[in-house]
Amino acid sequence: MSCGCSRLEDGKAIVDHVKSKGKEKIKPRVAHQIACECGEMFTMDTVITNCPSCGMTYGVTPCSSGDINKVKAAGIQYA
Repeated sequence: MSCGCSRLEDGKAIVDHVKSKGKEKIKPRVAHQIACECGEMFTMDTVITNCPSCGMTYGVTPCSSGDINKVKAAGIQYA
């Protein structure tokens, strides 16, 4: 991808990159159902979203947001 973000694999790096571009409020291409590490299921409604149960932050770059495999955990309340 021309933006260079496709090589990001670490959740914290993804969240930091998206926030540095001011894109954290963008809706993903697909509203993925996320199975959080705590067992809760929730809908990812922005490219950086916290689990409503435990606060785990999940992130994906806007250009990769159509692929659930690119959604990565960044840590509790990382965003």
